[in-house]
Amino acid sequence: MTTATRTARHPSTLATLWRSTVGKKAVMAVTGLVMLLYLVAHMLGNLKVFFGPDDINGYAAWLRTIGQPFLGHEWFLWIARLALLASVVLHGVSAYQLSRRDLAARPSKYVHQRRRAGYATRTMRWGGVILGLFVVWHILDLTTLTVNPVAEHGHVYQNIVGTFGRWYSDVIYIVAMLALGFHIRHGFWSAAQTLGANNARRDRALKLTANGLALLLTAGFLSVPVAVMTGVVK
Repeated sequence: MTTATRTARHPSTLATLWRSTVGKKAVMAVTGLVMLLYLVAHMLGNLKVFFGPDDINGYAAWLRTIGQPFLGHEWFLWIARLALLASVVLHGVSAYQLSRRDLAARPSKYVHQRRRAGYATRTMRWGGVILGLFVVWHILDLTTLTVNPVAEHGHVYQNIVGTFGRWYSDVIYIVAMLALGFHIRHGFWSAAQTLGANNARRDRALKLTANGLALLLTAGFLSVPVAVMTGVVK
């Protein structure tokens, strides 16, 4: 028996895990938690806008120097970006493939079954699409500054005020953050189930945590455009 034949008959553990439904759900849970940690850190960084230009501009400059002199300028930032991108891709691919499996396995006679589960699935699916499109917009707006009307590199405060001074940017951001809240609320609970963290005694605490995280992050992110629109930040 050749090596190629043995490999074909005995796929690696990682390959077997990835092909399984349980494995894809585990990948979604882990990558979802990675993105959640990023969102918490990102929200806290955004709130520095309330302390004025020096605070948030200094914070943005500090992010580019983390790890120096061991790491080069912006190395840490790019490592974090690549890790986040990998998480987003794995999360999205897993979600898409699980959705296709679910549709393929669903008998047509059950087209009207389980309205509550269907609502949650649609919310997660379309919420994910909205967030994916928003990420592209957000990068073009406040990272590459391609569509930002101010576009001053190193002047984060001014760029934020500039983008949220446009009504359509506010609408895009608000819709995306509401979608994010629903996504976190359902996703945190699903991740806890997948990773085996839930049980009869913990269910209430996990649901409260999911609701609290969703509310906290949504309110935290929305506070910035609202502050610009109302003149609190200007």
